[in-house]
Amino acid sequence: MDKEELKKIVYKLVEDSTGKKKLKQTDILKKVSADQGIEKDEVKAALRELVDAGTLIFTYFGGSFIEIPPKE
Repeated sequence: MDKEELKKIVYKLVEDSTGKKKLKQTDILKKVSADQGIEKDEVKAALRELVDAGTLIFTYFGGSFIEIPPKE
């Protein structure tokens, strides 16, 4: 699987959980690697690219969570 497709899967997972459950980085790594059969390091790299680009953000509320940034 190429990296762009993996980034879309990670973004879709976070998008689908918005308003229902806050996801931690480990939640995303476990879910995507189990569902897609991809190494956690590859998922982590894709997640890091999404955060670096500002597509996803880390938030802190009693723990670190990954969310879609609020619309301005």
